[in-house]
Amino acid sequence: MNLGAFHDSEPLTLGVELELQLVNTHDYDLAPYAADMLRLMEHHQLPGSVVPEMTSGMIEISTDVCRSSAEVLSQLTQIRDALVKSADKLNIAVLGGGTHPFQQWHERRIYDKPRFQELTQLYGYLTKQFTIFGQHVHVGCPDADAALMMLHRLSRYIPHCIALSASSPFVQGHDTQFDSARLNSVFAFPLSGRAPCVLTWAEFEAYFGKMTATGVVRSMKDFYWDIRPKPEFGTVEIRVFDTPLTIERAAALAGFVQSLAAWFLAEQPFTPQEDDYLVYTYNRFQACRFGLEAEYVDPGSGEHLPLREHILRTIDRIAPYGQAHGATPALQLLRSQSQTGQNDARWLRECMAREELLAEVTRQAGLRFRGAGSTSLAHHG
Repeated sequence: MNLGAFHDSEPLTLGVELELQLVNTHDYDLAPYAADMLRLMEHHQLPGSVVPEMTSGMIEISTDVCRSSAEVLSQLTQIRDALVKSADKLNIAVLGGGTHPFQQWHERRIYDKPRFQELTQLYGYLTKQFTIFGQHVHVGCPDADAALMMLHRLSRYIPHCIALSASSPFVQGHDTQFDSARLNSVFAFPLSGRAPCVLTWAEFEAYFGKMTATGVVRSMKDFYWDIRPKPEFGTVEIRVFDTPLTIERAAALAGFVQSLAAWFLAEQPFTPQEDDYLVYTYNRFQACRFGLEAEYVDPGSGEHLPLREHILRTIDRIAPYGQAHGATPALQLLRSQSQTGQNDARWLRECMAREELLAEVTRQAGLRFRGAGSTSLAHHG
């Protein structure tokens, strides 16, 4: 099995994918409406794509290639508005969030697609437990070697990505005490976690060759890594984000990634090394468990500090690159919310404390996804 060439892409371009929840408007549990939504969405002329996901209560939307977080937001807005109209026709709601707060995994149905059926044969109940919802951000890289350097530099900032996007505190009706419980489900897969620390494409091809020779891996899709190269797009893909509750936050996270990547390409601020990964799993766990209140161990200096503080330092560091790529509003949004400790997990918990009913939390998350001024079904006709 050949890995294939690393395709050309324009450096620092963005592509965003969002996995979204489909819920009924009766008890706000997940509803198997993916096929109906896909049929209705075909009537809209939209950028990007809308495709099925593993189980039938979820769909995935994606943008075309974008040059800025503003363009990401513009495309996501068009797709979101069409989703809302389609959902209203079916009397269901669409929402973000990394987990559905109270769905029972055993009630899910695998979407009828050969790859999903194949995965079910291999992974058993894990495929139904994979009814979780993430945001993936692709960033264009100048060449294959640059992509691997980008991947391993970004690894230091995986906790930042997790904490800023965390939106999965509730699982099967319980507060997990994690800000991102979603990633615990991903970790169950055998080829999850971090990529091997190889810094040239030739070394990566050799690694891929060894893995395919074992028969364990057939394509890059079999790696559930936190970040992986996407040779067919010429990108690196970050996969640890929970799907945010709003498309504004999703676009802001893309702006954060683009600004980081621009800093790396311009300054080559450090050379990744295997020892960076000594604290990787600890930092990742801290971010999943405590979100913005996590402790962060700097892989370079060994310094222990609040993750929130390191996020704010990082935003200051990359701000000039953000400005050059039109990401200043994105970084300002993330900065102000980091300062106040306000991520989506906190919003969901505060909503639950007020309402004491997870179905109502889910209903309000659906209103939040619709955007300001779209709180009633009435004016969608």
